[in-house]
Amino acid sequence: MNRDVYALLLAGGVGSRLSILSAKRAKPAVPFGGKYRIIDFTLSNCVNSGVDDIGILTQYRPMSLNEHIGNGKAWDLDRMTGGVTLLQPFLGRQTGDWYVGTADAVYQNLDQVTRRKVEHVLILSGDHVYNMDYNRMIRFHEEKGADVTLAVTTVPWEMTDQFGIVETDENARVIGFEEKPARARSNLVSMGVYVWSAKALVRRLTEDAAKPDSQHDFGRNIIPAMIPDGKAFGYRFDGYWQDIGTLEAYYEANLNLVSDRPQLDLFDAEWKIHTPSAERPPVKFGSGGRSQYSLIANGCIIQGNVERSVLFPGVYVGPGAHVSDSIIMNDTRIEAGARIDRTILDKQIVVGERAIIGHGDASVANIRIPQLLHSGLTVVGKGTVIPKEARIGRNCCLAADLTEADFTSLELPPGSVLGDTG
Repeated sequence: MNRDVYALLLAGGVGSRLSILSAKRAKPAVPFGGKYRIIDFTLSNCVNSGVDDIGILTQYRPMSLNEHIGNGKAWDLDRMTGGVTLLQPFLGRQTGDWYVGTADAVYQNLDQVTRRKVEHVLILSGDHVYNMDYNRMIRFHEEKGADVTLAVTTVPWEMTDQFGIVETDENARVIGFEEKPARARSNLVSMGVYVWSAKALVRRLTEDAAKPDSQHDFGRNIIPAMIPDGKAFGYRFDGYWQDIGTLEAYYEANLNLVSDRPQLDLFDAEWKIHTPSAERPPVKFGSGGRSQYSLIANGCIIQGNVERSVLFPGVYVGPGAHVSDSIIMNDTRIEAGARIDRTILDKQIVVGERAIIGHGDASVANIRIPQLLHSGLTVVGKGTVIPKEARIGRNCCLAADLTEADFTSLELPPGSVLGDTG
């Protein structure tokens, strides 16, 4: 175990671009990959790297995340020394308030750093999917004598406006940093993974906290201010890394897992992804049950056809039902004869007999969130009941907890919105 490192996971994000998937849960708590939550990947990276002293900074709708983490037993973090601690801001204390930026979130918890007297602090985002050995980055940080080291990777040029853009020289020194520019000068981006010298972190955050015009953000304020000193470096990471920032990114990352050669290997015995697992019976296929190119979790009962899809625990697919290119979360029921295509169904949804979700013109963008739903993907919120024989078009967004009475028509054209989707 690496006793000289303390990790802080930023897990308080709203995740508004995930729409109704994050309406009732923090973004890192969104289910992923058939049995996991997004935060499981960062937590597993920590324990697989020997980092066993971890603080998780929560804020937005933390209940689901708190229940998932529990005492940390799933990651072998239920221990007297070190382990995992949930750090929630609260109003009224003299030294803090709600977090107003990523740097402010860490600043309000600097006492967690100073009392540990560690040499290094890992600052990590809890909403990215990747496998990474942090020890290699820490060694790089030490070799460079850096105050801070940023993990960096390349993305397609058309995506650069979504990230912090990094420029480095031939010695990997950071010589430029710009947060989400309209026109980027590089396609090298910050992964939101930092190794800090503990002393430098305390000094920089204390200085930033005294600046009333600062946004108290690592990407917008802290890192750019460090460039003139030449003590910030970029560590190149060439493995798979996905920022689950949008519905489309979430969908594509999940569906990539069912390919013959997925970019992220969930079956790597040397790098296990840990998560709490409820006791469920084995998967059961009925006489008409078939599946190919799919991930199907325990407790599922398949009596229909499932293709290129990810099914979480307890999903029921009735006789004659067809599920394709979709993500179906826990304990959802798809009744007989229903057809689901290119759809994300959140937990505990009921799809009535012979209902169709995902049909019609994929070029008609969603009327409320066209920037998020424009590629034919339809999303249904947790606990909604779809009436039998309903027909829901592509690029539709349905709120959580809708009942059959909320459907004034059984036909929802492509691009429709039903209910309060936030």
